[in-house]
Amino acid sequence: MTLIKSISGIRGTIGGNVSDSLTPIDIVRFTAAYAEWLKGQNPQKKCKVAVGRDARISGEMVSNIVVGTLMGCGVDVINLGLATTPTVEMAVTGLGADGGLILTASHNPRQWNALKLLNGKGEFLNDEQGKKVLDIAEKGTYTFPEIDLIGDLVDEYSYIDEHIDKIIELDLVDCKAIEKANFKVAIDCVNSVGGIVLPRLLNALGVKDIVELYTDPTGEFPHNPEPLPEHLHDISEAMVKHKADVGFVVDPDVDRLAIVNEDGTMFGEEYTLVAVADYVLSIKKGNTVSNLSSTAALRDVTHKYGKEYYASAVGEVNVVTKMKAVNAIIGGEGNGGVILPELHYGRDSLVGIALFLSHLAKKKMKCSELRKSYPDYFISKNKIELKTGINPDNILKTLAVHFKDYPLNTEDGLRVDFEDGWVHMRKSNTEPIIRIYAESRSQDKANDLAKNIMERIKTI
Repeated sequence: MTLIKSISGIRGTIGGNVSDSLTPIDIVRFTAAYAEWLKGQNPQKKCKVAVGRDARISGEMVSNIVVGTLMGCGVDVINLGLATTPTVEMAVTGLGADGGLILTASHNPRQWNALKLLNGKGEFLNDEQGKKVLDIAEKGTYTFPEIDLIGDLVDEYSYIDEHIDKIIELDLVDCKAIEKANFKVAIDCVNSVGGIVLPRLLNALGVKDIVELYTDPTGEFPHNPEPLPEHLHDISEAMVKHKADVGFVVDPDVDRLAIVNEDGTMFGEEYTLVAVADYVLSIKKGNTVSNLSSTAALRDVTHKYGKEYYASAVGEVNVVTKMKAVNAIIGGEGNGGVILPELHYGRDSLVGIALFLSHLAKKKMKCSELRKSYPDYFISKNKIELKTGINPDNILKTLAVHFKDYPLNTEDGLRVDFEDGWVHMRKSNTEPIIRIYAESRSQDKANDLAKNIMERIKTI
């Protein structure tokens, strides 16, 4: 059994012993700690929290505990029911809440669930805020009000439609062009909340022909829910069988988007953001941001339009912070996460789909042809386990000295830029490992860059 505590939330496997996994006791403890922190941020008012969940099997149980605990802490609750992560983020500000809780373990398997914590802007807590919540939970310094001050509950199950309406209203989204293109679109929603929202979104965009895979929100994932190529055989076959023009795959909480070409090949999760940014920048010039482990193709596309690309530390909250600092108009992460500040500061597969279809419709080319229009980069993702007692920070410092003649970035671990690619090394906060990502113009070269770094770490 597993329980992982981080600044962005609490995740773990259902069942087992208290403090070793995500048990009902642990759910109460961390929810109460979040409520206590939130009340401290708003001392002169009764707080209100928006709560939404994905469709995983434990979702209803976890939701009932979270909602009851918040009410017991004197916090009013807006229960969104089944809702995507970006929908909950937008609901926080749209419904005037002071914070939000998203009950989802994202791409993790069915036995997992999690509490993701939002501030009053509908954004993930920063490092200082997250640590404060964890400290309150550890010390148990939360209080519960008497009967007259417990929270109220309001059910609001229609905010998904509000989310879709806001996307359709964007000037960047061209519904007329999408409808005229008469796309046949295949979707794989892994039997979670995407199955509720993607068909509605596509219909609102003007798509009439939809091939649906796994759109029943039962929480019984038909395959590994992380939208990686090795898990997407079914939609790949469906693309060819049904002669679809484009395929979209989302994870259980719909903040990551993978795209499938008309021939069943993968567009490439790294290139979701690249294509969407290309479209946005063709209409509206501005800066872009992705994290240090994302493809250099976004940099190339940004420079094509004469604007600046910036890299942030890994993690959505870090990308958002950097985007605000450099006034970026589009950003995200190489795992298929698209952030459009004009809508909200959060990864959002729904707006990613709307922008991509607008782009594809205006380009008047096949999906695979659009992918070929972008520079080819290949990423090698690796990790190396450390022996007990080995300090990963010392290893990274030693490597920084060794590569001192190359451009270095130490904002998040260590990134070294070579003439033919880059390598990003960062320690895990939950495991004794160093993650090593490398990118180059060929897969073999990317693998070699990573291999060389791993061999040097072994010598250290």
